[in-house]
Amino acid sequence: MVISNRRRRHYRQLFAVGAALVIALAAGTAVAATIQPGQSAPIVGVQSGRCLAVPNSSTSNGTQTQLWDCTGAANQTWTYTSSRQLMVYGNKCLDANAQGTANGTRVIIWDCNGQANQQWNVNSNGTIIGAQSGRCLDANGLGTANGTNIILWDCHGQSNQQWNSPTATPTATTPTSPPPTPPTGAGPCDIYASGGTACIAAHSTVRALYGSYNGNLYQVRRSSDNTTRDIAVLSAGGTANAAAQDSFCTGTTCVVTVVYDQSGRGNDLWYQGSSVVPGSPQSRPAIATSESLTIGGNKAYSLYINPGNSYWRDGHLTGVPTGSAPEGMYMVTSGTHVNNGCCFDYGNSETTRSADAAGAMDAINFSTQCWFGGCSGTGPWVQADLEWGLFSGGSQSWNPNQRAFTSKFVTATLKNNGTSRFAIKGSNAQSGNLYTLWDGSLPPGYSPMKKQGAIILGSGGDCCKPNGGANLSAGTFYEGAMVAGYPSDATENAVQANIVAAGYR
Repeated sequence: MVISNRRRRHYRQLFAVGAALVIALAAGTAVAATIQPGQSAPIVGVQSGRCLAVPNSSTSNGTQTQLWDCTGAANQTWTYTSSRQLMVYGNKCLDANAQGTANGTRVIIWDCNGQANQQWNVNSNGTIIGAQSGRCLDANGLGTANGTNIILWDCHGQSNQQWNSPTATPTATTPTSPPPTPPTGAGPCDIYASGGTACIAAHSTVRALYGSYNGNLYQVRRSSDNTTRDIAVLSAGGTANAAAQDSFCTGTTCVVTVVYDQSGRGNDLWYQGSSVVPGSPQSRPAIATSESLTIGGNKAYSLYINPGNSYWRDGHLTGVPTGSAPEGMYMVTSGTHVNNGCCFDYGNSETTRSADAAGAMDAINFSTQCWFGGCSGTGPWVQADLEWGLFSGGSQSWNPNQRAFTSKFVTATLKNNGTSRFAIKGSNAQSGNLYTLWDGSLPPGYSPMKKQGAIILGSGGDCCKPNGGANLSAGTFYEGAMVAGYPSDATENAVQANIVAAGYR
């Protein structure tokens, strides 16, 4: 992401236009991907990013419909029939309870009967209007949470009355508590896999992220003779062999040339400027001995990034999600080594290493830089770098749930279903649960996402080009992983518990 004044003004204008487009929906501006006659698809609330669902997969007449995390299950798959009915399960229809037409009428399922209270006009502006009542399908009270009831209400053009139907069903995992049990001695990537969202990249300089991983974590190069040494774990599933680095680097300076991918997919992160990542002369490797710490009672070293340090991998051919495919990620970073330079990111980025388009990136950002407002205090904040903007929530407006994370060790998470919804969370990595900063709709202009599948660490997506301004950040990286699919809240909570148990000191 570039932060030149000229481009910043351009992006502010872009999002002013985006806000205007949201307002214009009330006047009939088309919303993409409205469900079509004969189509079977989810119906997704524009405001919430959650799906129109029959709770608990009930088939009982009179069950009130609700918003719920999109899973692609049968209780969220609606068919728009030629008789204007919205059918679920093949025999139940969306129904205005008791043929009601008043504000607040419950929207339920009932045996399909073809009556007017089961007929709906699906409009190009995103509204779904009862043919009998003339009132809109509405998420009650502007609600966005799981379990928000669906009712009829006077049409007013707000986003809780706008719906779309992505052509690809979001693949979120329904939150359950607890998630499936991972194996004994599991690492974060074992937990993700047990929740149905396997890691496609896993990086750390301090520990194994799988309980069975017994390989190298990273490589150092010393300045005295330019030789390199791989630094492995002490034992399977264990922490880094810092003594090997100390011995190798005694009396000279060492830098970190590559952080190895533990997932087995080969998504290793090499410093931009190395022969493995040509065409990036403005980046250099981070000093290997800038910060030591204790984890699990053993000494380790962080990847301590300063302006001019960054790492990259073109992973689109090795499983990194592209386009609008859903994905999630986390990293452990530090609230005490940050700045407001662009851009301390970890996640999905452009293969072109250029600022290509809104939605071309999908990366966690941790910094004291706040583009559009919505950040509380002086930072640092967990945000989403989606290209052409850092987002503390679903737009540039104030997000009351945002907060700063200033602890020595910080957990940051991001997940994005690629079409309608993203969520960002943060926590102290030494104690406590994840705190939800945003869980709702994507910003205007970011649906669908246009991810390219490279992996970035320590810079923006357009790092290291001539005159580029995206390699100015400071930050600390201890561990992180990216997953295919949309992880459940319960899975993310289990990963946070694992991080706390790892014993960062």
